[in-house]
Amino acid sequence: MSKATKKHQYTLVILKPDALVKSLTGNILTRLSEARLRIIGAKVVRVSRELAEKHYAHLKDEPFFDDLYNYFSGKAYGRKYERVLAFVYEGEDAISKVRKIAGATNPLEADPITIRGAYGRINKKGIMENVIHCSDSEESAKDEIHLWFDPDEIIEAIYPTKKVIRNKCEVLEWA
Repeated sequence: MSKATKKHQYTLVILKPDALVKSLTGNILTRLSEARLRIIGAKVVRVSRELAEKHYAHLKDEPFFDDLYNYFSGKAYGRKYERVLAFVYEGEDAISKVRKIAGATNPLEADPITIRGAYGRINKKGIMENVIHCSDSEESAKDEIHLWFDPDEIIEAIYPTKKVIRNKCEVLEWA
C-alpha cells in the first residue's frame, strides 16, 4: 500500500462578517493553525456588489442573491461589520486540511467540532451564516486568490505575473 502523495497547495480563506459580529476571529485562526500551514497573504476587505457577484457567480441570478450579498458584505449587521478578513494559506494539502477544520458548508450538516458546526447557523431568511469560506479545489483556489488579492499583496510569487504600467507606475498583475 503506497501513501498518497502530499501536494503543495494554496487556498483562500475568508472570515465572513458573522465571524466578526460574534468575535470569533481569534478562535477561528487558532483552529486553522492546527493545519500547520503558513499565511502568505492577509487583508481586510469591504465587499462590493461587483466582488460578491464575481465570487458567487454561480448564484448571482438566484432570487436570494440580494440577501446573500447583504450577509456576505456585512450590510445585514450594520456599518461596523461591513468587511471580511481574507487570507491566503499555503502548505501541504492546504485545501483538504482547511476544509476538514472548517466542516461542511451547511452548518446544520457540519460536525459540531468543526468551525461551521460550532459557530454557523441558518438565519431566518434561510441564508447559511457559516462564518468561513475556504476554496474547494486547486482551480477554485487559484481563481479566488486572483479575484481577492493582487500579486504584490502576497509575500511570495505563487502564480505567474506580468509587469504593467498603471498610473505611470510599474505594478504586478496576474498573467
